[in-house]
Amino acid sequence: MKKIIYFILLLNFSMYGKSVSDSVSGSLSSLNDKQKSVLYEFAVLKKNGFNTNQFWLKHKNEFPKLDDKVRDELALQVYANSQVLYTAPKNSAIQFWMQTQLLTNWMFYLSAFIAICAVIALFKKYWNLLIDFLIKHLAPLFRFLFSPVLLTYELLIISVICIFYGCTVEEFVFRTVIIHVGLCLLWSQSTAIFTREYFINKYAFKLKHNFWGTDPWETVKTVCIPAFVLTLALLYILYKVPEDVFYNYEIVLSGIAAIYALPFWRFLEKYLYPVLFPFKNDNRTRSISSLGGFTVIALIAVVVLALQWNPLFYNVISALTVLLLFSFLVLSTKENYRIGFNNYYYLQFVTVLFLSAVFLYGFHVRINDLIWFAIIAASIYIIIKYLELFSFFPNGKTSKIWAWKLLGAAALLWLMGKGILYISKTLFVN
Repeated sequence: MKKIIYFILLLNFSMYGKSVSDSVSGSLSSLNDKQKSVLYEFAVLKKNGFNTNQFWLKHKNEFPKLDDKVRDELALQVYANSQVLYTAPKNSAIQFWMQTQLLTNWMFYLSAFIAICAVIALFKKYWNLLIDFLIKHLAPLFRFLFSPVLLTYELLIISVICIFYGCTVEEFVFRTVIIHVGLCLLWSQSTAIFTREYFINKYAFKLKHNFWGTDPWETVKTVCIPAFVLTLALLYILYKVPEDVFYNYEIVLSGIAAIYALPFWRFLEKYLYPVLFPFKNDNRTRSISSLGGFTVIALIAVVVLALQWNPLFYNVISALTVLLLFSFLVLSTKENYRIGFNNYYYLQFVTVLFLSAVFLYGFHVRINDLIWFAIIAASIYIIIKYLELFSFFPNGKTSKIWAWKLLGAAALLWLMGKGILYISKTLFVN
């Protein structure tokens, strides 16, 4: 039989409300794994109505002399307090089925992502046309029902229904699409209500204007509150479908949007971003300085959570780390520094330090996601630096060597692949 069965026997039966006699408890603690396996098979045969006499005669000599009542109770306790793990035989049909299931799961993830993007794109493309059609061509009753204001509230109700109903759908792709349509409608229509602009192009412009505006209440009302509502909806979704782990990343995004849009961060930015831009001889856009301030805030949050050494925060740490890796890749690009490169060189040091810290932390606490994020981000960073290297030379010297650039890029990718294989073999195999 090509099965590997492990039994994890829970000896403290009182935790499960089972009363075990002292004789049975003593006999149970003296059994080895092979004897427990025999008793487990004995209990399975007995529960399925098979005659166990022949089986017991075959294995009776492997046990000390046992009373039939004690034997039956031992078998019952082993059966009730064991977990069975199955490993498929190599090159078997069941192994192929399991590998096929893994592949199709990734296909489902991809199809869900493509469907979400397509639905949102269709909403964006045809939304105004749909509204105009409903307002201009339908009967007065429908004009009333689908007026911009009333339709906004109707869509808000539909978004709540999509979220609540979507959490009950068993099929992963349909569940993901329905929930994300609900989330998109919830955010957009709550934003429309607070901005009092009921067409997407108008409230999107007002949203961007209010984020950098001078009226704190307008910023809180039009940016923070919709993001906070979205965060509450994601908390509910995580509670109902915790197996969909990617919502942990989405809730971090919405939570950060709700917090970072608060007006007092605009005042604190000038004290935060100098941590990443200590030199004042370059010309940066305001968005880059704001990204630097946000990066400092997120970095502090990650450090505080990491120092808790609590697995409860690992998903949040992973999500924040993804944002930080993306932020450092953007901040470390040469395009952001036009006058002087002191901050550029400083950011290279900080970025490499952060990438190393993420990899070492992920390896130390065994969070595979963090290890992969660090490796992928480091690979992207190396490619970006390779491409930026040629920008330091006049165009006349580099315009005719594009083939050498491609060859160097190919060699760089090959070296990175070999390096990743070597490091992973050293750390995880040897």
